[in-house]
Amino acid sequence: MLDLVQIGDACGGLLPLVKVIYAAIKLVMIIIPIALIIYGTIDLGKAVIASDEKEVKSAQSRLIKRIIYAALIFFIPMLVGVVMNIVAVGEQGDTSSWSNCWNAVTDGEEGE
Repeated sequence: MLDLVQIGDACGGLLPLVKVIYAAIKLVMIIIPIALIIYGTIDLGKAVIASDEKEVKSAQSRLIKRIIYAALIFFIPMLVGVVMNIVAVGEQGDTSSWSNCWNAVTDGEEGE
């Protein structure tokens, strides 16, 4: 288990901010699939009840677009991580200081 002092040292005093960012990302990763299922069900349900072929095709295209947008949102954390690995330079040329902080926060969250 990680010591809170070690996490604070890894984050350089930004521990509260990093925890908020991590919590927001976790929340988004839960809300997007639920919203996708609910809105897709509502749209397709309305189209089927209306018995209009044109409306069903329109609802299907909206559902496909929502799935694509949701997939893109899932890739944002990975994309940010890749970009940060490329451009982040810490003390003495250490490029992993930000990732040490992120890993310390995520490992600390899993242990709680």
